[in-house]
Amino acid sequence: MVIRQEEQCDYEAVYRLVKEAFATAEHSDGNEQELVTALRNSSSFIPELSLVAFEDGIAVGHILFTKVYIGECEELALAPLSVIPAYQRKGIGQALMKEGHDIARKMGYDYSIVLGHPQYYPKAGYVPAYMYGIKAPFDVPDENYMAIRLNDRAKRIDGIVRYDNAFGI
Repeated sequence: MVIRQEEQCDYEAVYRLVKEAFATAEHSDGNEQELVTALRNSSSFIPELSLVAFEDGIAVGHILFTKVYIGECEELALAPLSVIPAYQRKGIGQALMKEGHDIARKMGYDYSIVLGHPQYYPKAGYVPAYMYGIKAPFDVPDENYMAIRLNDRAKRIDGIVRYDNAFGI
């Protein structure tokens, strides 16, 4: 498997893979591929944190981290993470998260937040966001709103997350 930064020539393949990845997802509005496009065109987009996983030259996974604000701190939101169904449960999503976290850490980010499945994201180190004082701007069970501290020296951060308008929140 090869993981690299998304390039413009990948946009169509990523659009298709995100759509396919969420087509049968239990918690999906079916617009995740449109969210990726909107975020790519937003001021919160960070090209280095839009990553694509390839198997035998085929785009099989994608992850996107974009800027959010918690209080006065610029941090990250992971959304979405997509792996096409035929390649799920093979460690691709975890590998994408690890690579993204490593890049984000080197870029100086301290936290990443995610709204997701409480059995999946903790495998990558995510814990309920309230443990770091991070609060969602909407009602959501604590077990589904998670954060990871990317830098061991990062201070506790208290505040409500402010997302880019592309999220529609």
